[in-house]
Amino acid sequence: MSTKPAAGHVDKIEAGPTAAVDGVVRWRLVDLAQWVFEEFRISISVQTLSREMRALGYRKLSARPRHHAQNEFELDAFKKTSPPRWQRSSRTKPPASP
Repeated sequence: MSTKPAAGHVDKIEAGPTAAVDGVVRWRLVDLAQWVFEEFRISISVQTLSREMRALGYRKLSARPRHHAQNEFELDAFKKTSPPRWQRSSRTKPPASP
């Protein structure tokens, strides 16, 4: 798949999938590979599609994982507080020897 045909369908990728038509709510590389096959009858690997998408300026984004039992209300109790600012003690000069 060259970049030229893919550039013509950037609008479809930008608009995102239609849940009723495409069966997904967001594009994954696997879903895009399936869409490319259905649209153009071209079998493309996920790795190759990833390379093509990166060439078009797209990057993979994923949400930061959260623990399933995380309690949002108790988070503040476990947050670390910053220690007080350290102040350097004034150094006294040793008395001058006569």
